[in-house]
Amino acid sequence: MSTAAFHISSLLEKMTSSDKDFRFMATSDLMSELQKDSIQLDEDSERKVVKMLLRLLEDKNGEVQNLAVKCLGPLVGKVKEYQVETIVDTLCANMRSDKEQLRDIAGIGLKTVLSELPPAATGSGLATNVCRKITGQLTSAIAQQEDVAVQLEALDILSDMLSRLGAPLGAFHASLLHCLLPQLSSPRLAVRKRAVGALGHLAAACSTDLFVELADHLLDRLPGPRAPTSPAAIRTLIQCLGSVGRQAGHRLGAHLDRLVPLVEDFCNLDDDELRESCLQAFEAFLRKCPKEMGPHVPNVTSLCLQYIKHDPNYNYNSDEDEEQMETEDSEFSEQESEDEYSDDDDMSWKVRRAAAKCIAALISSRPDLLPDFHCTLAPVLIRRFREREENVKADVFTAYIVLLRQTRPPKGWLEAMEEPTQTGSNLHMLRGQVPLVVKALQRQLKDRSIRARQGCFSLLTELAGVLPGSLAEHMPVLVSGIIFSLADRSSSSTIRMDALAFLQGLLGTEPAEAFHPHLPTLLPPVMACVADPFYKIAAEALVVLQELVQALWPLDRPRILDPEPYVGEMSAVTLARLRATDLDQEVKERAISCMGHLVGHLGDRLGDDLEPILLLLLDRLRNEITRLPAVKALTLVAVSPLQLDLQPILAEALPILASFLRKNQRALRLATLAALDALAQSQGLSLPPSAVQAVLAELPALVNESDMHVAQLAVDFLATVTQAQPASLVEVSGPVLSELLRLLRSPLLPAGVLAAAEGFLQALVGTRPPCVDYAKLISLLTAPVYEQAVDGGPGLHKQVFHSLARCVAALSAACPQEAASTANRLVCDARSPHSSTGVKVLAFLSLAEVGQVAGPGPQRELKAVLLEALGSPSEDVRAAASYALGRVGAGSLPDFLPFLLEQIEAEPRRQYLLLHSLREALGAAQPDSLKPYAEDIWALLFRRCEGAEEGTRGVVAECIGKLVLVNPSFLLPRFRKQLAAGRPHTRSTVITAVKFLISDQPHPIDPLLKSFIGACCVRPRGQQM
Repeated sequence: MSTAAFHISSLLEKMTSSDKDFRFMATSDLMSELQKDSIQLDEDSERKVVKMLLRLLEDKNGEVQNLAVKCLGPLVGKVKEYQVETIVDTLCANMRSDKEQLRDIAGIGLKTVLSELPPAATGSGLATNVCRKITGQLTSAIAQQEDVAVQLEALDILSDMLSRLGAPLGAFHASLLHCLLPQLSSPRLAVRKRAVGALGHLAAACSTDLFVELADHLLDRLPGPRAPTSPAAIRTLIQCLGSVGRQAGHRLGAHLDRLVPLVEDFCNLDDDELRESCLQAFEAFLRKCPKEMGPHVPNVTSLCLQYIKHDPNYNYNSDEDEEQMETEDSEFSEQESEDEYSDDDDMSWKVRRAAAKCIAALISSRPDLLPDFHCTLAPVLIRRFREREENVKADVFTAYIVLLRQTRPPKGWLEAMEEPTQTGSNLHMLRGQVPLVVKALQRQLKDRSIRARQGCFSLLTELAGVLPGSLAEHMPVLVSGIIFSLADRSSSSTIRMDALAFLQGLLGTEPAEAFHPHLPTLLPPVMACVADPFYKIAAEALVVLQELVQALWPLDRPRILDPEPYVGEMSAVTLARLRATDLDQEVKERAISCMGHLVGHLGDRLGDDLEPILLLLLDRLRNEITRLPAVKALTLVAVSPLQLDLQPILAEALPILASFLRKNQRALRLATLAALDALAQSQGLSLPPSAVQAVLAELPALVNESDMHVAQLAVDFLATVTQAQPASLVEVSGPVLSELLRLLRSPLLPAGVLAAAEGFLQALVGTRPPCVDYAKLISLLTAPVYEQAVDGGPGLHKQVFHSLARCVAALSAACPQEAASTANRLVCDARSPHSSTGVKVLAFLSLAEVGQVAGPGPQRELKAVLLEALGSPSEDVRAAASYALGRVGAGSLPDFLPFLLEQIEAEPRRQYLLLHSLREALGAAQPDSLKPYAEDIWALLFRRCEGAEEGTRGVVAECIGKLVLVNPSFLLPRFRKQLAAGRPHTRSTVITAVKFLISDQPHPIDPLLKSFIGACCVRPRGQQM
């Protein structure tokens, strides 16, 4: 016997003990064993375990019973199919027992087994076989009327089974339908409700014929003289239709024209529960069949508008009278009178809630009717904000929030067609509703109900997001509501956090000037929240205080509001949080960040408090827990345009920051490099040289391709230090240059790292005297190429040549006096027969880049060299020469462009390479400088659209796209004509050119493309296309 089998055998023996604790612990241990993936039961063990667990289901102790039921779940996956069937048979038999507890346990056991069965999609037939075995017994249990408890349990299990495994039971669907339909007429409400749920799940899985039978049965019992007289029966039928609509609404679409008028008629009966069911059914139809519900939308809208106001037992006019008074006493007395009102028999609130949910479904399913909804639904929803029932009010708020979200203009490069100020637009209509919304919410913002205030904040947050700036003129009301919730210490902390989050959102969407008059009253409660003992409130309040500082005293504009009355209190309350060491981690980080912003924006007003704050930040820099937020705060202080004196901490901070560069935490290294760069830019010569040396010693290890982002920031910092303290680089320039040159030879070099390398190299030769000699740097850069064997081919990756060429050009731009000699040397290298392929490629690519910054150099000689290279046997040399011809030509269009066009006409064999040159020239030259040549280029390109070579036509298409971008208003109409009237190859080329008209960045052609793209998608038809 295996160890596992022996252990289980001993557990089974303990389960027969007379001591209930022994039985409980043994069952618990068995549960743990069954949950292990490694457990394997032999046939004898399976039989014994199944028999024992089924016996324990009848145990006298309830806890043992419950644990035995839980064991059935993992057991299903460990035993053979026939054992599962034994379990199911026993459970079904127990369900018909006279003992209520045993029936309950059996029902739970069947649900547990069903939930653990493998889905039919996995290929296992276990689920199907078990369900078939259960189904017959469940239908017989449902059909018998003696014991309602058995019926209810069987309906529950059947509904659960149909929801998970409806499709495999296809053979039983008909018998299930005929078993469930009679239960809709049961005298017991609980039976009817469970039958409705089961029919909904059955409708989603059954065949079309059965679904039609179900729909016809329900519809036939509703209209005419055969309609049941019992209101409860009508409600059941409507609820069943709603359940079918929620689970299988897409199948109900064909029956809606017959169904909806009937449901509308029943809405008019004086029965609130029936009205609720009808409106819930409409909600399901709208969500699942929006297209088929189109003709019925006006009638449904009318019913929703009627019943969202349905409150026959309450007079809202008294509220309107009291709103005129607007005194706090009247507000509270009104609130008290509402609380005193109670009517347990009043069901009208359910009708109003169902109407509000139906309106939300209407808005979300029909965005095409949004202008109508703003005219019809929005005013009614706003008036219903005064709803007395909390649950209904929440759904009214939700419906209006759905309207706001549907109104929000889409984001993207193709901006929304409408503007907020455009008369008749959705945003314009919404702007007109803002005063009504704020007025309706004025009292709700001071409601004693937390849920009502939370709804107000959610709605106003959404409104501010859709229409930024629209709430500025209503700030007195909003600030009053925010302060009311911030000062409310009697209720839970949730509402205070919601108020803080709402204030934070307002600071991001409304103009700062709107807050200026309210700061004396708004700031004290926010600072009180910063000092709150609950960490979540304190953390949220610190974020709000940080946003306040950023919004009210921005660094990019002159100060309008004098910070003097507020800066002392703000720094004191933040400093108290910063000094405390026994705080939650989130509060510590937020306090450091808030202080960083406070010093960065208002450091010049802190006076004698500045140095203690800086020393405290230095202390937090030493702490492993707080060092990352402290580094970010130090960066904020360093980049501040206030030019604060950081001398008290620089000597100690720099070595600490240097040590962070050796840490494995990537986020810390990135933040540290950003901080060092900011300090080098702001403090410059004030940085202690010895501390700078300590930092520079860590940098060579960071300049490698294992982490390109870190390498980019490291090189950026080196460039900054080179300009600020060139003497500091004497010792490290060699190791750093060595690593940088190795990095430049990486084929994975991103554009950002290359740009940083160019900046650093320019800084090295730009200082006086230069840190490194220009000729030496050029030699170091080009050495990997020049040192290769003559006939060894390029050797390096193609991208490396482009990177090195960019660096050569950057050095030429930094030393203009050397540019001409560099260009001459490159031309000599390019035409020399002794130069290797790699040298020629580098020479041409460097000429292309140098030509952009230093002019084309010796033009006549250069033209001859480039033309000659186009015939080179090396493909790499030809491609480099083609690229250079275009780029150099872009820098000197009058000399090169006519020459290039002439060569395209005269040299058909080199046409492909010359068109590549033209493409580069069109992409690199300024649009205005190209306009005089546009007609000649246009004619030349369209003469080549009918060429036989597809590759050539592809380059022509790209050239046409780039040319249209030069003068879109003039050339785009001609482009469209070619699409309509051109020959097949021409039209194909024009369609290919369309993708080159679409750019990632905003461009003057974007508005013109809006109307053109549609025509482009429809036009190209015909056999040849």
